[in-house]
Order: sequence, then structure tokens, then C-alpha cells
Amino acid sequence: KKEQKDFVRKVSAGCRISFFLSFGKLTARERILLLLDPDSFDEYDMFVEHRCSDFGMDSNKNKYPGDSVVTGRGRINGRLAYVFSQDFTVFGGSLSGAHAQKICKVMDQAAMVGAPVIGLNDSGGARIQEGVESLAGYADIFLRNVLCSGVVPQISLIMGPCAGGAVYSPALTDFTFMVKDTSYLFITGPDVVKSVTNEDVTQEQLGGAKTHTAVSGVAHRAFENDIDALLNLREFFNYLPLSNRDPAPVCECHDPSDRLVPELDTVVPVESTKAYDMLDIIHSIADEREFFEIMPSYARNIVVGFARMNGRTVGIVGNQPKVASVKQNKKYFAAWCLDINSSVKGARFVRFCDAFNIPLITFVDVPGFLPGTAQEYGGIIRHGAKLLFAFAEATVPKITIITRKAYGGAYDVMSSKHLRGDANYAWPTAEVAVMGAKGAVQIIFRGKEANAEAEYVDKFANPFPAAMRGFVDDIIQPSTTRVRICHDLDVLASKTQSSPWKKHANIPL
Repeated sequence: KKEQKDFVRKVSAGCRISFFLSFGKLTARERILLLLDPDSFDEYDMFVEHRCSDFGMDSNKNKYPGDSVVTGRGRINGRLAYVFSQDFTVFGGSLSGAHAQKICKVMDQAAMVGAPVIGLNDSGGARIQEGVESLAGYADIFLRNVLCSGVVPQISLIMGPCAGGAVYSPALTDFTFMVKDTSYLFITGPDVVKSVTNEDVTQEQLGGAKTHTAVSGVAHRAFENDIDALLNLREFFNYLPLSNRDPAPVCECHDPSDRLVPELDTVVPVESTKAYDMLDIIHSIADEREFFEIMPSYARNIVVGFARMNGRTVGIVGNQPKVASVKQNKKYFAAWCLDINSSVKGARFVRFCDAFNIPLITFVDVPGFLPGTAQEYGGIIRHGAKLLFAFAEATVPKITIITRKAYGGAYDVMSSKHLRGDANYAWPTAEVAVMGAKGAVQIIFRGKEANAEAEYVDKFANPFPAAMRGFVDDIIQPSTTRVRICHDLDVLASKTQSSPWKKHANIPL
């Protein structure tokens, strides 16, 4: 009888896995083995089983060694990482008390030794049969997410459904990545939404990768399939330090630090209203032209991501003039103005870099904050203050290059010298002023002075007034930008800076 039961269980498990694979998804163990270096995975708690005895859960057919999650540690390109991978083939990957205990164990060890935590999420949510024990398990994980924040990097890769309370753990981690067409994040599913609000919506529309990478900003990037996601995660991991006690990683570099970039001398158009692509500048100055962009589809008027300069990991923030103008209240505005979404996106990234000792390089071309009732009613003052707060609070090396416009309060916010910037440079095309010439002249002369606009442009639409006051350290030739940045990073590698003692700051959330 026992042999027959074991055989039935094996056949049943095989059917579940075959059905799972038919959707083009990898199993929980396959994901870990692909993510980690060969033969480096040490599994924890392989024989742990759930402890539920209600609703027939104590029968042998409902018990599986390891329960519904695979946990352990391994190495990615030789560097230590802790990982858990939820197994959807066991009770839909639902979280039990034992499941949560296994995850908490690897998170505690990661914080203790100083190594990143990577969660491969594929779960239907709380295990209903366990009731409050399952909810307590989620709370235990949430607590560790909070305690580990700023201590070790935390990465969530959503590789299947993630619903209800399960979504808050990824939301508490530093980066959330998704897989297109097979991963979903939502508080309540389409059926509940239909019954409560009478909205007809699909899983993809409600919480798919496109929704969360382009509309909500919940996810940072999306990848084509499981394999693409895991390989990109291996690449991304190389940019991160292991903990807040480690400096920014330094790799061997074959790209000369004194390399000139002649194309930058002509990248900014003569016309101040004409667009150009900030990514062209970023790729030109980065080692081997490599740039790992974060949230490329969300708040596209600001660019954030990781690159290397002379082998050292750096975080890059830049306004994006390529974004087309937007129409608001029958008027067109430069969409690369700072707005609510771009401010929050930039602030979150800056604070991560500061928490983990990653130097910040900021490229500035900003005509101001986006005007209009939609922004004001949405709280642009509060949200814009987040980016200001993040740059002012940061104590890592901060290098700023003003490529063109730096107007009004947005000039201050974008890592200006006044916010403890270490090195601030301007290109000859830079304009540092309170506002554009046309608006300024209308205010100063009430439109009665014919030649006033030309006079204003001559006096303020250039970088010299700021340089004369020491707000810009130097006006540099664009082609020398990489050389300057690499040299400054070498000098600032030993930077130490402190802030007044506090329990914690009160960022304007």
C-alpha cells in the first residue's frame, strides 16, 4: 500500500510539473540552478514539511518535503547570494508557516553575513487552510524586508502570480523585476474587481508586466521569459555591493579612463528647444558603452540606471530631452520637465545608491517643474521634495554635469552644488537661470522692452554667472567629460561625510 501511494504521488507530481512546463516556465529548482554558478547551491531545510492538520492537510498525499519553496545560498559570478524560489507545483506556491520560516531563515543569515537576498516569486498567496498562521508568516517576512532595507540589497523577480498580501514583500524590496505574459502583481484579482467595481479587466491589464513597468511604476523592468530574466539578473547583480559595508564594486576595465569622446561636442543642438537623447551621452561616457537602465518605460522624462566608470559601479541620473512635448490645458510643455512620477523614480534610485555606497553622476537638462492643475492637485510640491531630499541627504560622491538648461527650483533639486555636490561642471551650452528668457522678460519689463530678451539671453543664458559665483566648478569641453568624471571618482573614493545625529529622517512621503 505504501509503495502504491508513493508511486501515485510521484505520478501526480510529474503531471503537475509537466503542466507547469507547458506554459514555458522553469521549475523552482531549475530557476535557482540557472541563476547561480554551477555546483554552488547549498540548499536549506530540504525536508521541512507544513504543520497544518485541518481540512485533510495532515494526510501523506498532502505533505511534500521542502513544502512549497526552495531556499539556500550560492554564488553569482563568485559572489555570495541568498535565494528563495517559490514552487507553484506544490499547492500553487501558497505560503504556509513552514514556507515563511524557511524564507525568514535565509533572510536572517543574509543580514548577518552581509549578502544580497533574491526572491523568485511564484505564489498564489496565503495558504487558506492554515488561516492566521499563514498571515503571521507574511508579517514575519515583511518585518525582515524592513530590517534588511539599506543593509543588504533585496531583489524580487516575479515569475508567476503574486496576489493579495504576497505583493507587499516585493514592494518592500529594492528592485522588482517581472516576466512578460506569465507574471502578475495585484492586491485583488479580476473576479473580485468585477464583483466590487463592475470593471471587466484581465489579469494582464490589471497587474501584468506592461501595467507595472509603464503605468504604475511598481516594477523596475520586464523580461521576455524565465531564462532571459535570470540571465539579466546575473548581469544586474554584478553592479551591486554585497552589503552597506562594502564599497561600490570595481571590475577590471579595458576602456581607458582618459578616453576623449569627440561626439559629445556636437550632441547638444544649437536650438535650445530641439531634442536630443540623453542616453547617447550616458552610453558615450560609460565603460564599454554599457548601461543597465532601471524603469526604462516609466516616467521616461528622467533616466536612471547603473554603469561603470573606470571599472567602478556608478549610479546615473539624467533628464531626458528626447521625450516629446505634452499638451496640457491647450498648451504644450517640455515633457522632460520634472513631474510627480519622475521625482519619485529619481528619489528612490538616489536613496538606494546612497544606502549602498554607489557614487552618483547627474546629467542636468531641466526647464523646471511641469506646471498645471493635474500636477498641483497630485502633490508635485511634496513629490518634488522627495528628489530634493534624496540628493541633499546623500553622502556618496556626487558629480553633476549641466548639459543645457538648469532653470528655477529644478536646478537646485538636480544635485546642485548647494546640496553638497562634490564636483559640478557645465558644458558651454549650459543655461543656468531662474527661468527662460521669454518668461523672464515678460515679468521684468511687462513686455514693453523690445530688446530685453536678447539682453537677458546674453546675460543669463550661459554658464558664466554660476561659474563666477563658484556654483559651477568649471566650464568643460564636452569631449573631456569622461576624463573628468573618472579623475574625480578616484579622488572622491576616500570621501567621508556625516550628517547631524538623528534616529531617522522624515522624508516627505
